[in-house]
Amino acid sequence: MVAAWPRLDPVLFAVYAGACVLYAAAAFYRAMHEQTGGMWSAPLDDVFIHFDYARAAARGYPFEWSEGNGFSSGNTSLSYPFVLALGYLVGFRGLLLMQWAAIVACASTLGFLLVGARLLEPIGRWAKYLLPPVALSIGALDWSLFSGMENAFHLGVWALATLAALSVAGAAAAPPERLARLGWLAGLAGALLYATRPESVVCVAALSVYAAAAVGRARGARAAIATLLRMSVPGAIACVAQAVANRVFTGEWSASGAIAKLALNNPYMTSQEKWDTYEFLVRYVIARNANHHFSDALPWGWIVPALALVPLASRRTRGIAALLWVQVAGWLALVALNGQVRWQNERYTMPAVAWLLVLAAMGLALLVARAAWAAPDGGAPGGLAARLGLAGRGLWAARVALALALAALFWVHQLPRMRDQIWFFGRASRNIRDQHLVAGKVLAQLDVRRVLVGDAGALLYASDRPGLDLIGLGGYHDLPFARAGVHGLGASLELIERIPADDRPDALAIYPTWWGELPAIFGKRIVGIPVVGNVICGGAEKVIYQADWSPLAHGEPPASMRAGEQVLDELDVADLVSEREHGYAFPRPQAGFVSFSVLPDPRGSGRDRFDAGRVIPGGKSETARLRAPRSGPGRLVVRTAASRPAKIRVTADGRELGHLAVRESAGWTEASIDLPEGLPETFTLALTPVEGEWVDHHVWVLERAARFEARPLAGP
Repeated sequence: MVAAWPRLDPVLFAVYAGACVLYAAAAFYRAMHEQTGGMWSAPLDDVFIHFDYARAAARGYPFEWSEGNGFSSGNTSLSYPFVLALGYLVGFRGLLLMQWAAIVACASTLGFLLVGARLLEPIGRWAKYLLPPVALSIGALDWSLFSGMENAFHLGVWALATLAALSVAGAAAAPPERLARLGWLAGLAGALLYATRPESVVCVAALSVYAAAAVGRARGARAAIATLLRMSVPGAIACVAQAVANRVFTGEWSASGAIAKLALNNPYMTSQEKWDTYEFLVRYVIARNANHHFSDALPWGWIVPALALVPLASRRTRGIAALLWVQVAGWLALVALNGQVRWQNERYTMPAVAWLLVLAAMGLALLVARAAWAAPDGGAPGGLAARLGLAGRGLWAARVALALALAALFWVHQLPRMRDQIWFFGRASRNIRDQHLVAGKVLAQLDVRRVLVGDAGALLYASDRPGLDLIGLGGYHDLPFARAGVHGLGASLELIERIPADDRPDALAIYPTWWGELPAIFGKRIVGIPVVGNVICGGAEKVIYQADWSPLAHGEPPASMRAGEQVLDELDVADLVSEREHGYAFPRPQAGFVSFSVLPDPRGSGRDRFDAGRVIPGGKSETARLRAPRSGPGRLVVRTAASRPAKIRVTADGRELGHLAVRESAGWTEASIDLPEGLPETFTLALTPVEGEWVDHHVWVLERAARFEARPLAGP
């Protein structure tokens, strides 16, 4: 039996680890089914965003959130939807796709534990048996792993990349051809890891440096550099390819999620405000996990990071421990850039929590590991040897007692959190079913053409209708809805104005409290879907409205255009597409906020007209590149909704042309100034309020329409 143990041990551990995973998964999914009456659901609406992408991919629309909307960069994982699409293709349709996600989660978590066991091998074969219960001991991590999000799959891919890096490090002295092959395989694993979660650049970098350092010690600097390149270049190529695809298909280098969620992309915040936000979030992700998720009371949650520091003190584990700690710190530092890191049960931080628990398992194993005590070289008196052995056994007993005490304290204070998380998982899944999935079924029964949403997941999945995501993560061709969402609701409405009328949403399914005047102006209430005992939904009632976009009118000329004039150029302020075309710049930060109004049509049509604009404070300038009249003088016309009078200085290429006088009005008002002859074909317009502030909604350059005079035919 002892001789056969090396062969039995891996199998036994795999069975043991698998049993631990299934036990934990069963606890969470049982809670879900108890709350939902046996239905599959998910504790997060974002799970269904993955399902939307997966279904679209299975139907032949890869990388699309809503079929026909075009390429979308808004998903948090490039690879995970394709794994889900495989399940969709083999029969896990509808809500059963969550069942497939559960299978993927269990398999991925098992893979993570199997590779994590390799990291504990320097301590002893027995040490790895501590890993499954330790790694699955925190309820918030288990919640994320079994939620249907990509967290578990990401850890499985991380395990694959880590195993590949360890193989490179272990083969440092192997023949160059084998080392190169292993390096490229590790690089491909790193590229897949990046495609699963882009924050994994931290992991790819750490694993590449770790393996390259091992090769460098065995073969020198040149081999180390070659290994570093093989392991990092595929991931870099994946990063560049994603950015290029984003640029080609959406007009943005960044992914929609980065645009919408990172404070770095907020045009209104100062540098100090962005730094303060980041500093707050760094402190938050550490304190929230240690003081809340790890324990029900201070200071017992800090047992986990304390145990995780122990492997750094042992020569046997120091290298691996440093590798893991770099990833823990780097991951938390990176996800703290994300303003959404505080939400969704802190799921963005959970990969770092998983690696921290691997470190904690190593620390616990080191505490209980029995050191070999021997007499010093050259021998020692029998009494001294006996005393040394006795002291060693006493120290070991003390360490075991400490380890048991720490483990007991941790579990006593984690158990209430685990119970809370299991209950939370079930209740959140019920909430999503009761509100989002029911609302989706209502939309399907209404047979809507396209639905505008602010929660972009279950509504579309359950209704199977085309959608438009007002937050911008879903995407609609190359219209920059994600960036518009950061600028303000008016900017998003300007983009809807650009959508052909027959393709605009004919229904809204939103939380009315999220969107200000939007539902009151552009919607007629059909039905509300409430949720009882809400712990996860964005509001107590999801309301479905019939959409009315009649106030939108793209490309109309100014109401004050005179006979014989025509529009030469038009800047629609707060329309990000128009602003980009004209090189428009507003004063920033803390200025240029988007505002919108819906007021009676100044032409007297009897209809209302929408227009968004930017608030420009006194003394601040906005600039844009506009075309000048081709022949003769022209006119500059601006539109605003002025609650108070203002005076605007107008300059063209630095040359003052005069002032616009904006009068107070309860409706739309237009002001104009003559443009002189002799302006260059394209000039830089600057508008600066010198008295009061104003809201710039629209700018037109008008010129005289060309006249065609009758001429006699040529003759003798």
